[in-house]
Amino acid sequence: MFEKLIEMFSYPFMVRAILVGVMVSLCSALLGVSLVLKRYSMIGDGLSHVGFGALAIAAAVNAAPLTFAIPIVILAAVLLLRISGNSKIKGDAAIALISTSALAIGVMVISMTTGMNTDVYNYMFGSILAMSTGDVKMSIVLSAAVLVLYILFYQKIFAITFDETFALGTGVKVNLYNTLIAVLTAVTIVLGMRMMGALLISSLIIFPALTSMRICKTFKSVIINSAVISVICLFIGITISYVWATPAGASVVVVNLGALILYTMIGVVKNRSFLSGK
Repeated sequence: MFEKLIEMFSYPFMVRAILVGVMVSLCSALLGVSLVLKRYSMIGDGLSHVGFGALAIAAAVNAAPLTFAIPIVILAAVLLLRISGNSKIKGDAAIALISTSALAIGVMVISMTTGMNTDVYNYMFGSILAMSTGDVKMSIVLSAAVLVLYILFYQKIFAITFDETFALGTGVKVNLYNTLIAVLTAVTIVLGMRMMGALLISSLIIFPALTSMRICKTFKSVIINSAVISVICLFIGITISYVWATPAGASVVVVNLGALILYTMIGVVKNRSFLSGK
């Protein structure tokens, strides 16, 4: 196995995939805790569909995929918050409205232009071969920016995650920081789609947070544990993908599923031990 790891790191495309994957996994894990606790975890799925539509249009007009898609997905994230917060269309309905519309537009553009080619397939299901050197550089820079902003505004994000009304009463600009979370999530989704694909990227947001919550009880411990789990599962998933030639995105999701099952079992055992000790 050690020889396989050495061989894996000898390929530049694998190094690129791991570098971007680790950065995106960290961003997804941190943002995912707030999104799950706010019952807004499906925003990742909705924005990934918007990203697919944007990438399909980019492929049709020969535009740079990330440069074209990121502003569109950010706009969709902000629009989603506005629709959900200021109209009769709430939560999951707003996500479904925007995501299905974007997906339909993407499919229409594809059918009238390039057809279901390899690039579009990669956007749907992900590919570690899809990232160029330019994509990697942009992904690392933007992921680092997401992490820095999250750390800088950690206290405010913590406040609006648990009690928006109380946070508003203490002077926190709730709408501003909700928008910040949405924008950071949008950037993370687009960056992760290149490897995970539109159909699987939301798993990076949902799984680590849910897994950590099986055992951890405080916000900070959940965040730290989510970040660790996300990176470990990413690395194991990519290694499995390389060794057994399985799709990278699907491999990472399956490993995350295994981690969730393991943590759930540990949580059950701990609860039983605690109850029997009482």
